[in-house]
Amino acid sequence: QLQLVESGGGLVQPGGSLRLACVGSGTTLEYHTIAWFRQAPGKERERLSCISSSGGGTNYVDSVKGRFTISRDNAKNTAYLQMNDLKPEDTAVYYCGGVEGDYTFHKECYRSDAYRYWGQGTQVTVSS
Repeated sequence: QLQLVESGGGLVQPGGSLRLACVGSGTTLEYHTIAWFRQAPGKERERLSCISSSGGGTNYVDSVKGRFTISRDNAKNTAYLQMNDLKPEDTAVYYCGGVEGDYTFHKECYRSDAYRYWGQGTQVTVSS
């Protein structure tokens, strides 16, 4: 069974950058679709991006397209979310989710209930 742990969050000024990591253990990350979601206080979990098991395919929601980049290094059992030009509205707890195979990537990338495995989240605060 896959366990996921996020890291890399913190406090950053508007316009700054952070790179989040999602490290897998228990089994190889290689055969899993990975996605990033976030949740701000009082709001529903928001979809952001997903990546296919090989890393050859990526999807982004419009609100982060051009600012965020999802990637993965299967040899390191790690997925990443590079976040640039951060805005105060990006403040949230960021979660990575995983599920076996690529069906979710192709058909239901942005459905949070499609993901079987979740990390505990990492806080990102964008403030001056």
